[in-house]
Amino acid sequence: MTMLKTPPAARVGGGARLARRAFVVREMGILLALALLIGITAATNPRFLGAQSVKDLLLGSTILAILAVGQAIVIITRNVDLSVGSVLGLSAFATGSLFVAAPGLPIPLVILIGTVLGAACGAINGGLIAAARVPALVVTLGTLYVFRGVDYMWATSRQINAADMPPGFLGMGTATVLGVPVLTLFAVAVLLVVGYYLRSYRSGRELYAIGSDPAAARLLGIPVGRRVFAAFVASGALAGLAGVLYAARFGTLDANAGTGLELNVVAAVVVGGVAIFGGSGSVYGAALGAVLLTTIGAALPTLGVNPFWQRAAVGALILAAIGLDRALAARLGRSLRGRNTHV
Repeated sequence: MTMLKTPPAARVGGGARLARRAFVVREMGILLALALLIGITAATNPRFLGAQSVKDLLLGSTILAILAVGQAIVIITRNVDLSVGSVLGLSAFATGSLFVAAPGLPIPLVILIGTVLGAACGAINGGLIAAARVPALVVTLGTLYVFRGVDYMWATSRQINAADMPPGFLGMGTATVLGVPVLTLFAVAVLLVVGYYLRSYRSGRELYAIGSDPAAARLLGIPVGRRVFAAFVASGALAGLAGVLYAARFGTLDANAGTGLELNVVAAVVVGGVAIFGGSGSVYGAALGAVLLTTIGAALPTLGVNPFWQRAAVGALILAAIGLDRALAARLGRSLRGRNTHV
C-alpha cells in the first residue's frame, strides 16, 4: 500500500475553504439569533417592528458597528484597542468646536478633520506598540485616560448644543435614503470597503497571518510592525469618523461622550466571531455582533426584562462566543490534520 501525500497547494486551499466555512457558520448563527430575538419581541409587542422603531434600531447600531469594524482589524492581529471610546469623544467635541469657531466650514471637510484626528490618536497607539513593542492592552489602557483627559481639559465643563451646529450637519443624523438612515449608509460603506480590503489585498490577508502566529509571520518576511501600526491607525480613523457621526446624531456634546463605549465594542467584536486570540473572524461578523447587542438592549426592556439580566445576557454571549471559537478552532485543526495525508 502506498501513502500519497496531498500537494501543499491543495492542503492550503482546503484549509482556506474550511476556515471560510467556519466563518459562515458563525455569522449565520448570529443572524439566526438576531432573527429569533426580533421575532419573539415582535410577537410580544408588534410596534417593535414599526418604521420608527426599525430606524431607531439602525441608528443605535451604526456608531457601534463602525467602531466594531475598526476594533476587528486590531483584534485580528492579536491586539486590542481600549481607547476607541475616548477617541470618539475627542473627535466628537472637536467637531462641535470647529462648527462653533467656523460655522461656514464645509461638512465634508469637518468629517475629514475628525477622521484624521482619530487616525492621529491611532498612530500614537500604533507607534508605541509597534516600535516599542509594548503590549497593546497596557498602551491603549493608558491612552484611554490620556485622550479622555485631553478632552476634559479642552471642554473645561463646557457643553456644545445643537444650536451651535449647522442644520445641514444635524440633518445627517435624521435623514434617510429610501427609508435607510444616512448614518447607516456610512456604516455599510465602511463595512464593504474594509471587508473587501481584508479579503482581496495581500496586506489585508497578512493581518490574519500576524494574528495566527506573529513570530512565524516575521520569519515569512511580513512587516509585522508596519501592519500592526496600520491596523491601529485604521481603528483610530474609524473611531474619529464615529465621533463625527455621534455629533451629527446627538447634537449635544460634552467631555463624557463615548465614556465606557470601548467595552461594548470589544463585546460586539467577540460576539461577532472574531477570535480574541487573533487570526480569525471577519468584519461582517463584528458588525452583526454590534447589531445583535443593540437589538438586545432594545428588545429586553420591551419584554420586561430587568436591566441586570440585560448585562448578564451580554456576558453570557461573550463566554459562549469564546467557547465556540475554541471548539471551532479545535475542529478545524483536526480536519486539517486529517487532510495532510491520504491513502
